[in-house]
Amino acid sequence: MAFRSDFVWGAGASSYQVEGAAREDGKGPSGWDEFCRQPGKIWSNHSGETACDHYHRYGEDVSLMQEIGLHAYRLSISWPRVIPGGTGAVNPKGLAFYDSLVDRLLATGIVPYITLFHWDYPYELYRRGGWSARDSSDWFADYAGVVVDKLSDRVRHWITLNEPQCFIGLGHQFGFHAPGDTLEFGRVLTAAHNALLAHGKAVQAIRTGSRTQPLIGFAPVGLVNTPATESTLDIEAARRAMFAITDRTCWNNTWWTDPVFLGRYPEDALALFGADIPAFDDGDMKTICQPLDFFGVNIYFSQPTRAGEDGRPEIVPLPVGQAMTAFNFPVLPEGLYWGPRFYWERYGLPLLITENGMANIDWVAMDGAVHDPQRIDFLRRYLLELRRACVDGVDVRGYFQWSILDNFEWTEGYKQRFGLIYVDYPTQKRILKDSACWYRDVIASNGASLDAL
Repeated sequence: MAFRSDFVWGAGASSYQVEGAAREDGKGPSGWDEFCRQPGKIWSNHSGETACDHYHRYGEDVSLMQEIGLHAYRLSISWPRVIPGGTGAVNPKGLAFYDSLVDRLLATGIVPYITLFHWDYPYELYRRGGWSARDSSDWFADYAGVVVDKLSDRVRHWITLNEPQCFIGLGHQFGFHAPGDTLEFGRVLTAAHNALLAHGKAVQAIRTGSRTQPLIGFAPVGLVNTPATESTLDIEAARRAMFAITDRTCWNNTWWTDPVFLGRYPEDALALFGADIPAFDDGDMKTICQPLDFFGVNIYFSQPTRAGEDGRPEIVPLPVGQAMTAFNFPVLPEGLYWGPRFYWERYGLPLLITENGMANIDWVAMDGAVHDPQRIDFLRRYLLELRRACVDGVDVRGYFQWSILDNFEWTEGYKQRFGLIYVDYPTQKRILKDSACWYRDVIASNGASLDAL
């Protein structure tokens, strides 16, 4: 089979990247609000203060989503917009925004997929220890309960955490992202463990509090190794490399996915990390390993890998002139075949591609349109590989293009454009790019139009 008849075609965005209204209607400060105020942290000293002004323009944005024909929209909730201090008093106006957004989506036939945490951590909780504090998992579970109580009569699809490799690794080990910490590795692993506990407790809160039958997933970075050839040796080398941990860093797959899906930390990491691993017990692992309904994975790039003379995996250097996106990610579409395949074989859960897309160099042409043929070509190549995975029996349930709008791209500010919809930031004018119209045809044909040149 190709894409299943109920395949979900969507697009996504995150709260801090699009909403703006950073200090309006009772919203509390997030770690990213504070990080952006530090000179030199963000390209050209940009910030998410206004972003795409989605907070005020969500009605227009949902209408554009409807025009594209999206089945679903993956959004995230700003924790400090809902609970300004991270714990304690709930902000009614913050909840009301998401309440109205969900209603608008449903009124236009678009299914909301809600991510509870896409990096905008309440700054007041960071001052109380943040993810390094054991209590952080309970803080997050309480917040999840507030959101679920408000929205679960209409929302069924939930994602707990987005890309912990980034908000822990880049934010707490290397200091590139908010909150900008460079902690000792043992403290990094403590924060990581607490984030995993937060995931598990949030799943429990969703299942306990939901008013409809929930479907729950988790969305880490998908770090994909692809075989240099389709020989048995290279396929096995790529699989081994993808699930191995060889560096003392959070930038890997299995430190995050094995506990969530298998209930244990990987043995190679336990040996490598040694005394830096925080104390944990069987109760922690049972909390982390909650039953899930799908595995959401974000895949942007991959690494070609071959078997060396001794059979060990070797990364294959990219050729001179390798096609690259504007984010300097190599264009290697086979990652959307081998990544889902290897995850499916290891964990056996239905998959959603919760992010995939490309940063492009887009501007308004003299005819007033935004022509982005590179993005169309990129998406076609990657979706054909995803279809091949489906044909070969990988249970892929949906695909969310990143992103619906050009938006604040973290430390890159507004330099990078990922959107199907062009945003002119000074005026906030929206323009459907050529890729949005192309994606509309893909959705309408359930992928059949991918065969048309």
